[in-house]
Amino acid sequence: MQFRDLSRQYQALKADIDRAMLDVAASSAYIMGHHVQELERELAEYAGTRHCISCASGTDALTLALKAWGVKRGDAVFVPDFTFFASAEAVSREGATPVFVDIDRETFNIDPADLENKIEATIRKGLLVPKVIITVDLFGLPANYPVIRRIARKHRLLILEDGAQGFGGSINGKRNCSFGDISTTSFFPSKPLGCYGDGGACFTDNDEWAALMDSYRMHGKGSSKYENVRIGMNSRLDTIQASIIQVKLKAFAEELAAVNKAAAEYTARLKNIVQTPAVPAGFMSSWTQYTIKLNDKTERDGLQAYLHSQEIPSRVYYPAPIHRQVAYANLGISEAECPVADELCETVLSLPMHPYISLEEIDEVCNAIERFLHRREGAGENMAALR
Repeated sequence: MQFRDLSRQYQALKADIDRAMLDVAASSAYIMGHHVQELERELAEYAGTRHCISCASGTDALTLALKAWGVKRGDAVFVPDFTFFASAEAVSREGATPVFVDIDRETFNIDPADLENKIEATIRKGLLVPKVIITVDLFGLPANYPVIRRIARKHRLLILEDGAQGFGGSINGKRNCSFGDISTTSFFPSKPLGCYGDGGACFTDNDEWAALMDSYRMHGKGSSKYENVRIGMNSRLDTIQASIIQVKLKAFAEELAAVNKAAAEYTARLKNIVQTPAVPAGFMSSWTQYTIKLNDKTERDGLQAYLHSQEIPSRVYYPAPIHRQVAYANLGISEAECPVADELCETVLSLPMHPYISLEEIDEVCNAIERFLHRREGAGENMAALR
């Protein structure tokens, strides 16, 4: 059993993917070939935005957005504490300061109440200028944009939607990668819409920001690649990766339906024995991960070890909140700053999930979880009897 079975996906799409890659090889247009422009139009149409600007990675996509907005030293950018390091790293690379926000215990996404508290605390201190809220559509579920947008308007902040894990999710039919003033995604192979290397994209309705991000991704180009009007970066999506994503985008609706069916099966089997993922009414997840929550670290680690003994893969996303990373030790953040993020890092476990997982495999995973928890409960009762 694979945690995310990319080989099974390749076999399902093999003929079209092979044809697409050979077409690029024959064209010799390996950088910024016609597949790139075609893909950008297709992605913008899917997300429902005016512009899509592709780039070399999801991390670069965040960087391009921050550069377009002129984020700099002295600015505060509000980042959820429970996510991959890149969401904060991009902020620090621009010289700004990430302010870490705690997490909603049910959805695993940024907590709007703590977000507003952190914004107001930052304003009171007066040391940093609040500039941007970075949301993360964690594990495929959109953040609470209706509430976050109200907070952003109240404090005149920009929203940068980090949709690296969220492509395909939606709220009342409005799709991820359209909720931010600028939104980003990643095409890392294990993401909902992945390529065969690194890749990313930015989405926006703003013509000026789109033009700036297009310039920054190609060495700060002006009217041509040999006129450089600003200091930029080298962050283009390879044509061969664009051609692969085009094939996968055609199959994406079917794959999205499949992962939602798999998630429903997991939830039906597990909802009475562990905490299963919460999906609020009107929200749809693209299920980059299916993540359960156990009672404590001992139970979580014990279950992971037991699954491993049964040759069932699982992952811990994430073993530590960002504010505890060594790279941010200099910020001197209190241990009590983000208690829910700390708790989740000790109790979450992600299970095998992908569009091609079978009901038999889900059955195998759920049966193993039930066996482990039943044995653990039995052992606890025996110990209590001995005492």
